[in-house]
Amino acid sequence: MAEAGGGRGRRRPSRPPQSPVPAAARPAPGSGRMRKRRAAIGGPSLARPARGRRGVTQQAARIPEVKMAARAPVSGGGRLLESIRKWYYNAAGFNKLGLMRDDVLYEDDDVKEALKRLPEPLYNERIFRMKRALDLSLKHQILPKEQWVKYEEDKRYLEPYLKEVVRERLEREAWNKK
Repeated sequence: MAEAGGGRGRRRPSRPPQSPVPAAARPAPGSGRMRKRRAAIGGPSLARPARGRRGVTQQAARIPEVKMAARAPVSGGGRLLESIRKWYYNAAGFNKLGLMRDDVLYEDDDVKEALKRLPEPLYNERIFRMKRALDLSLKHQILPKEQWVKYEEDKRYLEPYLKEVVRERLEREAWNKK
């Protein structure tokens, strides 16, 4: 009959891994030599900090709480933020295909409704840009640099229609809750 242990026989108890240094030559784990050695190599110290009442270390209790003053706004912070925006706009890559920010929005229900409300010339321009981008993408090409959409030229043509759609949806939801 097979044994309950899976037929492998008795298992030997596992031993801790042996260190190449004999046990007599190693310092004891709690000794001062071991703490100094661990501190020298950047390892964890075994010594616990002395704690006073309420579990606060004595060192932390001696240090007064310092309140930080508010930092003055950095001059040029707006320019830095603007340069990061321009870098990200160019790094995204859709402008190299002639697309604008509103051309690459995820088309959820609100965006679809806003697209229905676009005037026909704006809608036709959007369709042209998307077809051209699709064609360039299939050819693994990009537009010449002078035809890229620049950050300053990109206008949010869909934003006013999208805001109106979202406002109407929220109003409808609030009305339905009553």
